[in-house]
Amino acid sequence: MSKADVLFVNMCEKILKEGFSTEGQKVRAKWEDGTPAHTIKTFGVVNRYNLQEEFPALTLRPTAIKTCVDELLWIWQRKSNNIKDLKGHIWDEWADETGSIGKAYGYQMGKKYRFAQGEMDQVDNVLWQLKNQPYSRRIMTNIYNFDDLSEMHLEPCAYSMTFNVTGNRLNAILNQRSQDVLAANNWNVVQYSVLVHMFAQVSGLIPGELVHVISDAHIYDRHVPIIEELIKRPQYPAPKFRLNPDVKNFYDFTTDDLIIEDYQKNPQITGIPIAV
Repeated sequence: MSKADVLFVNMCEKILKEGFSTEGQKVRAKWEDGTPAHTIKTFGVVNRYNLQEEFPALTLRPTAIKTCVDELLWIWQRKSNNIKDLKGHIWDEWADETGSIGKAYGYQMGKKYRFAQGEMDQVDNVLWQLKNQPYSRRIMTNIYNFDDLSEMHLEPCAYSMTFNVTGNRLNAILNQRSQDVLAANNWNVVQYSVLVHMFAQVSGLIPGELVHVISDAHIYDRHVPIIEELIKRPQYPAPKFRLNPDVKNFYDFTTDDLIIEDYQKNPQITGIPIAV
């Protein structure tokens, strides 16, 4: 059975049984009808995924792997903040009439900084360090830029990655300030697992462990019955995943280079209400 399924079920059960309810508290998020969107939340969730053991896509319901990786490449490779450069529509709520989401996500990845090895952006700095000084303890990115927060249409949720090489394995920590567990948990896990695979391949390393740290892991009130049904579903073995081995440059990857096999999963859940 998929270990990602087990981690997900255990996390949801803990939130539902032991979490704090914001019912009666003042909350920012609202449903489309204007009703306050309350949550049951847990502080400080840490999930560990060994990418040598399996590819951590849920089988409880499908994760649209190529769609979520297109979003990842939109941020990390294309370094865009305009939804016109994106195939999916999950960012439509936060885009202005030009398609921009402001100085968020890809915009921050494309900003140039002065590093010891010259001026470059955060992504290029990570790639340079993995190839030239892989045992550095300073290989990281952070897009929570306080100078630009007022010009971001949405402050970053997944905001920081720290990379660490042990032997020939590339490990990473994904830090996330907030997560809608039903809508986004496995989406983010799959995205950053693929990123570790990609960075490892172009750096002559193998993927190791992804550690996902969530400060505020929450289940919205209108998602509770959906989650309760979801975590009772049958679980299947994780799908097989690999990348096109011919790609040696991170900027050459496309979603066509993702090879996913034997992905057995339960039916998709449609019509999930999203709080904004």
